[in-house]
Amino acid sequence: MKNQILYTYFTDDDFLKISNAIKEAEKSTAGEIRVSIKERFPLTFGKADIRQIAEKEFYKLGMDKTRDRTGILLLLILEERSFYILADAGIHEKVGQAVWDEVRDKIQEDFRKGKFTEGITNGVKKVGEILARHFPIKPDDVNELTNEVAL
Repeated sequence: MKNQILYTYFTDDDFLKISNAIKEAEKSTAGEIRVSIKERFPLTFGKADIRQIAEKEFYKLGMDKTRDRTGILLLLILEERSFYILADAGIHEKVGQAVWDEVRDKIQEDFRKGKFTEGITNGVKKVGEILARHFPIKPDDVNELTNEVAL
């Protein structure tokens, strides 16, 4: 059954909560946040590591096409218990990977407690706060990417 692992951890309501957290976080930033949840490493990726998979997902979701290169992806691979945050070039110039690794670690603390939805929504909120400091919302800002969770 497809998505069997996925629905062990999340419900449709959880996906709605995550989407709403993204929408709320983006109210104060020009950044574009996406969350992608996969059950397992795609077989076509061979021996790719989590960062390489995040990069492929980033491009697949069109996140490299935002106006100011301010897309950020939170990728979770359930079966591997792997999680990665990947920021586009515009963000990476101002906010280093170490900041995102700290956010990732806080999210993983919630995961260890079995609080998967809370971990992601808290992580999205934190990402939004960081982005708002460096990339405040612009008067002509538009939502360039969907807020739906990519499955």
